[in-house]
Amino acid sequence: MSDATKTLAAQARKLTPEERLELVDDLLNSLLEPDKEMDRLWANEAAERWAAYQRGEIKALPLEEVLAKYRAK
Repeated sequence: MSDATKTLAAQARKLTPEERLELVDDLLNSLLEPDKEMDRLWANEAAERWAAYQRGEIKALPLEEVLAKYRAK
């Protein structure tokens, strides 16, 4: 943690519980701001996968099969 971050944290601890909750909520929301470029890339990827599925180039897997793969790890 940088010195600036430590200073901010120390200052934040002096706030009331309600103010700290508001601060945490604001900080978390700042991390959730949409990334338009990432959204565009994911939309393109989804469209390409759907088109490949419709052309018969890829197959769908049952959900349980997919989940089993990750549960085994």
